[in-house]
Formats: sequence, structure tokens, C-alpha cells
Amino acid sequence: MRKIFLPLLITGILFVFVAPIKAQLTLTLSNNIDTQPIWGPVGYDEVQYYYFPDINSYYNVSEKRFHFYDEGKWTNGSSLPLRYNNFDLYKSYKVVINEHEPWKKHNVHKKKYSSFKGRHDQIVIRDSRDTKYFVIKDHPEHGKWEKNQKDNNGNEHNRKNKNEGHEKNKKWILKNSFGEKKLFRQYLRVWIN
Repeated sequence: MRKIFLPLLITGILFVFVAPIKAQLTLTLSNNIDTQPIWGPVGYDEVQYYYFPDINSYYNVSEKRFHFYDEGKWTNGSSLPLRYNNFDLYKSYKVVINEHEPWKKHNVHKKKYSSFKGRHDQIVIRDSRDTKYFVIKDHPEHGKWEKNQKDNNGNEHNRKNKNEGHEKNKKWILKNSFGEKKLFRQYLRVWIN
């Protein structure tokens, strides 16, 4: 039993400590917080369109264009038509819709989100104190955030230079210890017998 257990234990130790397992996890999180308007609702990292139930119109976040029904067809513009002059983007309810050309399903959205008409209880990005929104240029805290980013980048650069020698040293030790793997195996064979 000892002859089987000991080699298995040593193999396990070698596998964990000597043979490096390099695993990389690349996680790409899609978000467009920095392009969302400050009148948009909080809580969404990715937004393609906002739907306004009060005026049955849409806003494309990436293109910064409103889509509305006008004279029997869907059209778009950088601002809403004059008939919506009194419409308050900050107080109106916005529904996030992440699909391509949502006005093609307008009847579905109109029915599904009609209960949100007249609601004015959403917190907008402008009023949020969540630091993730400070990246937005028009946010009231953007200036402070930008200054803080510049200060932190300088500190990060200094930290990186300080640790650079340590990282090189670590790699050298790992490289050399793994290069000695053959010698280590021979030592284990002698020790087991």
C-alpha cells in the first residue's frame, strides 16, 4: 500500500507545485456606460435603446438619435420633434431595450410597457453618486473623477516600475526550478527506493 500511495502523493505534489498550469480567463464585459446620456436611468451597463412609453419613441444610445413615428413612418433625428417640446427626458420613464431596430416591434413594446406611462420615479444617471457613472463627460462629478484618474494613473505607473524587478526575479526562479525538473525526478526516485 505504501508503494502505491507515496508515488501518487508525490505525483500530485509535482503536478500542483512543479508543473505549471497556465490558465488564462479572458472575460470581456460589454458596457457602454460612458456613452449613455445623463438623463438615462441608472442600473444598466449596456444599453442599445431607450423606449419612452409617454411619447412612444426610442433613443439610440450609440448613435445619439431619437426614433419617432412621423407622418406615417418611422424617422429619426438628433432631437425630438417640436410637438414633444414639453417632454422632460430627466423625469420621464425610460425602458431599456437591447435589440436591433426596436421600432419594428413597436406594437409589442407599446402594449408591454404601457403601464409605465406617466411614471416619474426613475433615478437618472445625473443624480447618481455611483462612481461608475462619473466617466460620463456630462455627469456633475466627471471633473473630480477625471482628476482622480490622472492622479491614480501616475501612482499606478510608479507601482508598476517598482514591481518590475521583482516580477523578473520571480520568472527567473520559476524558469530555473522547472528546468531542474529532471534532476528533481531523479532525486525522488532515489528517495522512494
